[in-house]
Amino acid sequence: MSQNEEAKWYVAHTYSGYENKVKVNIEAAVENRNMQDQIFEVHVPMQEVEEIKDGKRKVSQKKVFPGYILVKMIMTDESWYIVRNTRGVTGFVGPASKPVPLSKSELKSMGIKEKLPRIDINIGDTVKVQEGPLEGFTGIVEEVNHEKQKVKVNISMFGRETPAELEFTQVAKF
Repeated sequence: MSQNEEAKWYVAHTYSGYENKVKVNIEAAVENRNMQDQIFEVHVPMQEVEEIKDGKRKVSQKKVFPGYILVKMIMTDESWYIVRNTRGVTGFVGPASKPVPLSKSELKSMGIKEKLPRIDINIGDTVKVQEGPLEGFTGIVEEVNHEKQKVKVNISMFGRETPAELEFTQVAKF
């Protein structure tokens, strides 16, 4: 599992109106301290809002959650410290300020799509199974499903072709 896959989205509370400044400050701290391997992304959820002022339509960006920012990070003492001690951050959302990561359904409802890892494996490629009950076996890729993050592989076992559906993380190009 790559570090970016271990990272979760957390919600930090900020002074209202300071969300974008806090985002810039966290990104600067990450850059200054070389923390790109722990804090990956800072997001201020926005939505387009159509308003009519003086008889004219105007589309503007409004914060979805004023006073909150989302941070994709691997929670360590150091990453917690960087975010928590950024000017304008008042704390993390969670019981007793113990950060709780957002669930996949919460992320989806906010319109945040997890970037699915791409795999450089195509139909016809030979792959080796790296983990699971078929570890060590090789096979030929029959199908690649990027949505489900799975590949169908024909594995030659005991003189027979055996189809297997495997996760992207379980195989590597041979």
